[in-house]
Amino acid sequence: MIIRRYFLALPALLAAAPSCARGPEGAPGAQPAAAAQPLRIGPEGLAQGGLAFGQATPGSRVTLDGKPVQVSPDGRFVLGFSRDAAPVARLAVTTPGRGTEQRELAITQREWDVQRLSGLPAAMVSPNARQLERINAERKRIATTRAVDSDLPYFTEPFIRPAPGRISGIYGSQRILNGEPRAPHLGLDIAAPTGTPALAMGSGRVLLAADLYFTGNTIILDHGHGVTTLYAHLSAMSVAEGQSVRQGQRIGATGATGRVTGPHLHLGVNWLTTALDPGPLLPPT
Repeated sequence: MIIRRYFLALPALLAAAPSCARGPEGAPGAQPAAAAQPLRIGPEGLAQGGLAFGQATPGSRVTLDGKPVQVSPDGRFVLGFSRDAAPVARLAVTTPGRGTEQRELAITQREWDVQRLSGLPAAMVSPNARQLERINAERKRIATTRAVDSDLPYFTEPFIRPAPGRISGIYGSQRILNGEPRAPHLGLDIAAPTGTPALAMGSGRVLLAADLYFTGNTIILDHGHGVTTLYAHLSAMSVAEGQSVRQGQRIGATGATGRVTGPHLHLGVNWLTTALDPGPLLPPT
């Protein structure tokens, strides 16, 4: 199902403030607060791996499961849910001068494909000590990159497909190698010949452009409010860290760098450190 950038109005749980509002100190005659808007949150994206968009009264404070969520000056915000998100998430919105509205969000649970492979050589399953040192350093760098919560406004911009090709790997699948569970596949693979142009899914800023152990030539773009996209295994990178890009701009070319068996584009979408399913965010082919 494709996630559109629109919102579904939900009934407000808070009563409207009286017309003779009082200021922060309760003094009569203070300016009344701006009219409250009903809390709205997109009908799609409330699922494991989902990205949901919301709207609140400008100036509101929003938390998800007790953690603060950035709200734009016009009241827009975005929420992300992990592969293993619990069935219920708790959203709280504090509107200036009107108190806090709390809502329980039902998060659709999904089933994931699990593959078991045995008899693989140990070298294919476990990196050596030097490789592990590099891997751990790169993981820290990526985590720091994904923690960026900028105020860029592009997070509500509908994404475009970054490259043509069939889907060869899906989000959420997991392999168990020689009896050892591996990390789930937290992205989408698009099969494409080496050299196929890789395009920016949305406008934003380049947070990372580097050669990494697992993902080879890798680019991460910041679209604002914690929403980032990742493009991996590239044969070439055409942008530099700190550079601004526009939607549809060529940022590199698909390839087979890093730990892969053939050319493809690995696509990732994150909300801060939460890895999301890119599939519902892409337009149909």
